[in-house]
Amino acid sequence: MNDPLLVVQQALYGFSEASVLFLLASGMTLVFGLMRIVNMAHGAFYLVGAYIGIVVSTATGNLLVAILAGAAVVAALAFAADLGLLRWLRGQELPEVLVTIGLTYIIGDLCLAIFGGDPLGLAGPAKEPAGGFQVGSVTFPWFRLLVIGIAVVIGVGLVLVQHRTRVGAILRAGVDDRETIAAHGINIRWVFTWMFVAGAALAGAGGVIDAGLENVVPNQQWDFLVKSLVVVIVGGLGSIAGAAVGAVGIALIDVFAKVYLPDIAYFTIFLPMALILIFRPNGLFGKKA
Repeated sequence: MNDPLLVVQQALYGFSEASVLFLLASGMTLVFGLMRIVNMAHGAFYLVGAYIGIVVSTATGNLLVAILAGAAVVAALAFAADLGLLRWLRGQELPEVLVTIGLTYIIGDLCLAIFGGDPLGLAGPAKEPAGGFQVGSVTFPWFRLLVIGIAVVIGVGLVLVQHRTRVGAILRAGVDDRETIAAHGINIRWVFTWMFVAGAALAGAGGVIDAGLENVVPNQQWDFLVKSLVVVIVGGLGSIAGAAVGAVGIALIDVFAKVYLPDIAYFTIFLPMALILIFRPNGLFGKKA
């Protein structure tokens, strides 16, 4: 890869992958930071969102409708899972983790039974604008630029909500000190529920977007779950900025490692996490617990 334009093209691919990772990790970092559980079903929510987006995009040919549908269906699924299962285990960390692992397997098998094992992606019309702009011998796809733009808009919206609204103040207080929420008369059970739903909806939206970048295959939820956990650890609990920086860093490392170090590409995304855990255990933007 001696052509500088090819390097830029790979970086573009990295930023578009980072956009998907950011949507997953931003929801996970707030849920993890507030509820103190590792939601192992987060990857499954991504998978459901991707398949719903594929179905809706085939029917409508509209990317925005597909994203909204994927996020809405996953939000409803997360709401049911929280009320039906997780609420009864609140505060029991190991049972919560084991239940969400079980949900991941169940959802993954149901998706396999319903949608089959063939790779699937968004319908062509939903991946507009098609094509790209040419610079020398390198093509830069318009759709990947659109994906990056969508992630930036959502990211800015999340930051504004987190730092400029009462809801954001409640979430920040919950991440720093959950007892503070209860002391102010706020129903912490419903705060947990709606935070869980919002995080899942972000994962569902990320799944729809990723289905436009690459085909979705069975068991893909595990790969994105692992990457999301790495991003959360690197960025720090409860930090949207940390999720953004971590997603960009991990995605770029992943993309370039697959080109230059294909034999150890998967290992390279764990190296930053290991270094963070050694030198800054709370993450780049995380606060001391």
